[in-house]
Amino acid sequence: MDSLPLHVCHVHKLSILLNRAYLLVHSAALAFLIYYRVSFLFQVPNTRTAPVLPWLLVFASELLLSFIWLLGQAFRWRPVTRTVFPERIPEDDKLPAIDVFICTTDPDKEPTVVVMNTVLSAMALDYPPEKLHVYLSDDGGSPLTFHGIREAWRFARYWLPFCRRYGIKTGCPELYFSALADDIGFGSSEFMIQRQKTKERYEMMKDSITQARERCGQGHTRSNTARDHPSVVEVMQDESNYDTVPVLADKTKMPLLVYVSREKRPTHPHHFKAGALNVLQRVSSIISNSPYILVLDCDMYCNDPTSARKAMCFHLDPKVSNSLAFVQFPQRFHNISKNDIYDSQLRSVFSVQWEGLDGLQGPVLSGTCFYMKRVSLYGSTIDEDMDLEELKRSFGSSDEVIKSVRQIYKPNRPPVHMKLTLYKWGKEVGFLYDSVVEDYSTGFRLHCKGWTSVYCDPSRPQFLGNGTTSLNDLLIQGTRWSTGLIDVCFSKFCPLIYGPPRNISILETMCYGELAFTPLYCLPLWCFATIPQLCLLNGIPLYPKVSNSFFVVYLPTYVFVFLSAISKHLYEVLLIGGSFQTMQNEQRVWMIKSVTCHLYGSLDSIMKKIGMRESSFMPTNKVDDDERAKLYQVGKFDFQTSNMFLLPMVALVILNTAAFVGGLVRVIFVGDWDKMFVQLFISWYVVFMNLPIIEGMIIRKDKGRIQPSVTQLSVIMSILFLSLGSIIISIVSY
Repeated sequence: MDSLPLHVCHVHKLSILLNRAYLLVHSAALAFLIYYRVSFLFQVPNTRTAPVLPWLLVFASELLLSFIWLLGQAFRWRPVTRTVFPERIPEDDKLPAIDVFICTTDPDKEPTVVVMNTVLSAMALDYPPEKLHVYLSDDGGSPLTFHGIREAWRFARYWLPFCRRYGIKTGCPELYFSALADDIGFGSSEFMIQRQKTKERYEMMKDSITQARERCGQGHTRSNTARDHPSVVEVMQDESNYDTVPVLADKTKMPLLVYVSREKRPTHPHHFKAGALNVLQRVSSIISNSPYILVLDCDMYCNDPTSARKAMCFHLDPKVSNSLAFVQFPQRFHNISKNDIYDSQLRSVFSVQWEGLDGLQGPVLSGTCFYMKRVSLYGSTIDEDMDLEELKRSFGSSDEVIKSVRQIYKPNRPPVHMKLTLYKWGKEVGFLYDSVVEDYSTGFRLHCKGWTSVYCDPSRPQFLGNGTTSLNDLLIQGTRWSTGLIDVCFSKFCPLIYGPPRNISILETMCYGELAFTPLYCLPLWCFATIPQLCLLNGIPLYPKVSNSFFVVYLPTYVFVFLSAISKHLYEVLLIGGSFQTMQNEQRVWMIKSVTCHLYGSLDSIMKKIGMRESSFMPTNKVDDDERAKLYQVGKFDFQTSNMFLLPMVALVILNTAAFVGGLVRVIFVGDWDKMFVQLFISWYVVFMNLPIIEGMIIRKDKGRIQPSVTQLSVIMSILFLSLGSIIISIVSY
């Protein structure tokens, strides 16, 4: 048994062949198009068919799109998948301990019942209970959350024995007692009796939390001093007046459960989620000091109790464990509709990109669902005889924390020889404070130090959460991510600058670079949604005539680039069971996000860098909204969002509709279709991909439609843009 492998890596040779062939052919086509653009600049001014300014803008956009595309091909260089054999890991008494970190901040956006379901699912992991320690960080210092964890601890005395005795896989009681559970149980009379009793206890827990919320009042469930409160650390224990002990719970061992609310003061930065995780790391180092850490979002519950054992298949493998920092599982969601109009499942990330990264140096740290080796967060090499004062400058003044650092450290890390001096939490120790995407920053720096990671995606989702089911939540979340990525992109830690001299491969660097540059899609997409249309209405061609001899070569190449990109996208979608509609939804969301949240996230980052704004973090709303969920399930966009998001995308759709109609009239009556064919096609494609927006403006009458006032304001914005743009073009044409 000891000689058998704990995991097997499968290299997708056919995908590698297809991806590299596509890269070669598509790159050659792009090179030809770039050659055509450059040749225009060397034409005699009198022979040029278009003003230089719009031509340069389109050319710059094509270059930026090509550059980001090229970086993204590194994801597809060597895709792999893995199979694990958790039955081959050591016996329970030889397994290492695990600390589970769960973070919540606002019970109004992250319902307490949802958070407690995540806590209970973590406690129900199939792992020795004496080696499992669950920590809940309440960053809002909410009395409701504190009440909720006490109620969850009481209910756990019933829930955990029930799960263990009957082998329940769905550790989340809310989902288990719903119609969505796939392991209802054995069906015996004894089981059904125990199930009903456990369900009644669960309903009691929910009622207690609901009543506490009503006493607090909506909007007042956070502490009155959410930004100004002392620290609270409480280890949950059985109460002396505990009413009755259930039959199944007589000799059941319980994992440790700890409530943590860190000290927060208005005058001191708290660094959002990264700060909360670092506090949990310091607190847990004194209480349990487990060598491995599982990090979960407050709504991402454990859907398979064996995830810890699967992760140990890698962490306990001597062939990979020395340099392995973390095992990343995909984020899956239980509320995704078949149509998934918002691309909430993040298909490309977890089914394509992360598999590709796994064939390089490992996936990006993804914020949740990962098992981290604690020592990997301790910066560089730590020596047993290192000066005490030097350690205190790095980890703080707590003697207990310093003791835990020395205790957990083992010299089994990659060959990095950087002296530990003046490191501080959030800079070189723990989760990093460089941006609000602390997972991206921390994972990148770990890979730069020589650490690796692996991606494990079993057939049964190991973790399930709530996906975004409204346009508003999607764009708010996207703005936050874009802000954090641009923070990194325009800093000294930009992957393309910081990565190459260090212990990270070129291909891994390109993948990190593609993610960091993703918000910059806003620039070329805004250009392609406005400049060709403006020139079309003013009779200015940006592409060669159909009758031009250059066009005989250019048009097939242009069509090939477009069709090859679409075909490759469709192939990847179909490969995992998607459809043409899935591809269309993903492209539409990409367009919408590029002209809205990518733009605002980039501007927000720039304003912070010049001191015009302070860093902020708005958690994604986890509260179920029945009306919005219903619209999502039937495949209709919910346009109940800020005008800041609505106006740009509505105005651009109106502009492209006007350009297409006006261009079509021009082609019919003026007869210059040979000059305007490509620009006319671009306008049509933008309109076609965004038909749901037109439907929301004109056809729909429900609550989720686009309000007439927004449409009217967007029309005014489009007219102003066309008027000013036409004036500018007429000026630069002379």
